[in-house]
Amino acid sequence: MKKSECHLRVSNFFYLRYLIGAVIAITSCAPKATTVSEEAKQPNILFIMSDDHTSQAWGIYGGLLEEYVQNDNIKRLAREGTVLDNCLVSNSICTPSRASILTGQYSHVNGVTTLGAGLSPMYNNISKELQKGGYQTSVIGKWHLKQEPGGFDYYCVLPGQGEYHNPRLKTADNWEDYYGGGKTYEGFSTDVIASKTIEWIEDRDRSKPFMAMCHFKATHEPFDYPERFAHLYQDDDIPVPESMYDGGPETTGRSFLGQSLDNLTARYVKASADSTLRRDYMNYPGLPFSVNGLTNSEARLQTYQKMIKDFMRCGAAIDDNIGKLLDYLDESGLTENTVVIYTADQGYFLGEHGWFDKRMIYEESIRMPFVIRYPKEVKAGTRNSDIIENVDFSALFADYAQIPYPDNMQGRSFRENLKGNTPADWRQYGYYRYWDHAAKRPGHFGVKGHRFTLAFYYGNGIEENKGAIPEKFWDFYDLQTDPHQLHNAYNDPEYKDIITALKDEIMVQRSALGDTDIDNQEVLDIIEKHWDN
Repeated sequence: MKKSECHLRVSNFFYLRYLIGAVIAITSCAPKATTVSEEAKQPNILFIMSDDHTSQAWGIYGGLLEEYVQNDNIKRLAREGTVLDNCLVSNSICTPSRASILTGQYSHVNGVTTLGAGLSPMYNNISKELQKGGYQTSVIGKWHLKQEPGGFDYYCVLPGQGEYHNPRLKTADNWEDYYGGGKTYEGFSTDVIASKTIEWIEDRDRSKPFMAMCHFKATHEPFDYPERFAHLYQDDDIPVPESMYDGGPETTGRSFLGQSLDNLTARYVKASADSTLRRDYMNYPGLPFSVNGLTNSEARLQTYQKMIKDFMRCGAAIDDNIGKLLDYLDESGLTENTVVIYTADQGYFLGEHGWFDKRMIYEESIRMPFVIRYPKEVKAGTRNSDIIENVDFSALFADYAQIPYPDNMQGRSFRENLKGNTPADWRQYGYYRYWDHAAKRPGHFGVKGHRFTLAFYYGNGIEENKGAIPEKFWDFYDLQTDPHQLHNAYNDPEYKDIITALKDEIMVQRSALGDTDIDNQEVLDIIEKHWDN
């Protein structure tokens, strides 16, 4: 098996500022000023991102929900742009993913490794670089990086997760770090965030290109929705994933237990019994919820039906507001010169393996759905299967904006990939590391390619969970023969050489990225002891 090379930094970055000729008046002694071609004009960037709106619920990636989700505007973007089929998050949890998108750095470099971390306003990010390049910038909606946003001409962000109904949003006028500050805006959060994004674009400095980040709280737990979508799926029985009753590590051979849907059942029941719990992620719609008299399998099925219907209703509000944003661009004459991206900060389990939530290197969690439209350049109605990582988004923004990309950012622009000109040295494996270790979802790192995924569950390294040491350390999956990851094939003899090559690939990537654990002897000891097991 040929190993991939790791090409992670791009130097001498994308200087596209050029003049298309000079028009010299023959009838005049004095030449007229040269003009910059329309093709060289810096485009606007509208970066729309939701929380946990996984590819299974987009309806353009296939799957059992394809005929159920309301997705007219997501489909419109797909018709008018390019869909990425292998866009990967490098650390599948909200705060680290958002930090990597902004900084263009993997978690171990920017320091935002876990959910509790924050990003200093003094830390460099791509928005600051765009400002230097003449852009007016904003972020509206979910921020989740604790400290005040840096590099934005305007921000209006939720404290923490924020609320779905009548959300409190914080601006420079009322900022307090972490969860204080802000004022309440009437309405459903997805509607409010989209409307405020449109308002900011409308009121912008029109002498500058803009970069607007529109970040929805949806579809994060508790998966709430506006009343106008409450009727959806009332009479439907939604089909269940093939792996929902996979039997766990005993039958699949995987190295960990995972976050069971049964835990969501318990949350529904607790929130039904105690209204004081109904805040943030436990303020579920449609309570009370009961599983009295049901078997464990029946209770899991009932939980799944509630979760999946609420999730799709919540997603319908996103699609609705994407439509409002696209219509505004059309009506304002901005469509042709605006790059529009819609993505989610990571994937999410919707009952696969009997799980909910994210965090793991498994397919449903590591995949970021992603669609991009730019009428001047991006091919309409196409799909791209190259392995793109979330650290690459910043490099793409810099490329489109025709500004230098900082040497300490680790992304690589995929602008040429989107044109159908994938570089010959493009990565064949994405690097992944989950730091926020717990017994049921251990800390791990690994690589994912087009066909194979290999992960090492080292477990320890987070102080509050030192005692939760894994008993098994390796998961390997052949996604061609086992797309639902139901059989850990690590010990299957036919894959011995492939696994050896992938272990080398992991170490090549760790070295190239600087994720060496040089200051964590405990992790190095675990690697030394269990790497060849």
